[in-house]
Amino acid sequence: MPADRAAADRSAAELERFLADRADHLLRTAVLLTGSREAGEDLLQTAVERLLRRWRRFDGNPEGYLRRTLCNLATDGYRRAGRWRQKERLLRPGLSQPHDATDEVDLRDALVRLLWQLPVRQRTVLVLRYWEQLTDAETAAVLGWPEGTVKSAGSRGLLRLRELADDWTDAAAMCGRDGNRS
Repeated sequence: MPADRAAADRSAAELERFLADRADHLLRTAVLLTGSREAGEDLLQTAVERLLRRWRRFDGNPEGYLRRTLCNLATDGYRRAGRWRQKERLLRPGLSQPHDATDEVDLRDALVRLLWQLPVRQRTVLVLRYWEQLTDAETAAVLGWPEGTVKSAGSRGLLRLRELADDWTDAAAMCGRDGNRS
C-alpha cells in the first residue's frame, strides 16, 4: 500500500475515533445552540462537513474547531433568520423544585426557553461556560474573542436570564391552578 494511501486511511480512522468519542457531547452543544434536536443535528453535520474538507491538512484541536464552527454557524443562522419571533410565555405554577423526572424535564425545558430569549452572543457564552463547563479562557479561545468580551457577555447574559426568570416566576405566581389568570 502506498504511503499516501496509508496516511489517508490512518487519518480517516483518527477522525472516526474522534467522532465516535465526542459526537454525543458536540450534539448536545449544537442542540442547545439551535433549540431543537433536528436543527442541532443539521448544525453538527454542517460543522463536521467543514472539518472533513480540512481534515487531511488539519493539525489542530478538532473539538475546538468544531465548537467554534458550531457557534459561528448558529450565529450566522440567527442573523439570517432576522428578528426573533416572540416566544410563548411560560406560565406554569409550582416549578420550584422538581419532584420526579417529568418535573426535571419541564424545568430544563423552561430554562432552555428562557435561554433562547437571550441575544445569540450571550446565549453562546452561557452554553459554553455552564453547559460545556469551559473556563473563560477556554471559551474565549473557542470563540476567538478576548477574554474580557466573554466575561462581559456572560455577565450580561446571566443578568438578563435572571430578569427573564423573575418575570416568569412572577407571572406563574399570578396564575391559578389551571394556568389561567385569576
